[in-house]
Amino acid sequence: MEAPPRELGQTAPGPPWQLLVESMGVSIYRLYDEQSGLYEYKIFGGLADCPPKLCADVYMDLEYRKQWDQYVKELYEKTYDGEKIIYWEVKYPFPLSNRDYVYIRECQEMDVDGRKIWVALAQSVSVPQCPEKPGIIRVKSYKQSLAIESDGKTGSKVYMYYFDNPGGMIPSWLVNWAAKSGVPAFLKDMQKACCNYSKRA
Repeated sequence: MEAPPRELGQTAPGPPWQLLVESMGVSIYRLYDEQSGLYEYKIFGGLADCPPKLCADVYMDLEYRKQWDQYVKELYEKTYDGEKIIYWEVKYPFPLSNRDYVYIRECQEMDVDGRKIWVALAQSVSVPQCPEKPGIIRVKSYKQSLAIESDGKTGSKVYMYYFDNPGGMIPSWLVNWAAKSGVPAFLKDMQKACCNYSKRA
């Protein structure tokens, strides 16, 4: 998995990326992938009053995510053959089937031109110990890169690259909702989660 340092500090990708929406301080761009017929996404946003290390800690804390992310049905990490694997089931609105993911991830602190940046990478994998479950559609192609750095004040700048192939027939209204409303709402929930994280001790 490769880190995305070249994207850091960018405010907008050039063509062929298209601006999809700007909402709640978040800019979302998409690029059509002809091979899959799906879109890749780049998201640029900010989390006020949430320092980068706190954001990274909250993002990586799976147990805590079960408390603040309303779309998590099941989420855990297990070690198979010496490698840490994450299983994640996501709630989809009725009548659609839930989706689940099996993936590996890593998080590291980097120094890019004197800037301290936290980078988290995730990528789907296939392991025999996590077979597909009946009634749930397995997302077999999933990639995510997240980079977080200070905004120069008390908050963070956030960059995310995202692609998945959810399988099955997903109505276009749901795809549009997820991109235009779901992502900004997720960042808002994460901001709230960051504020509450330090109070849990």
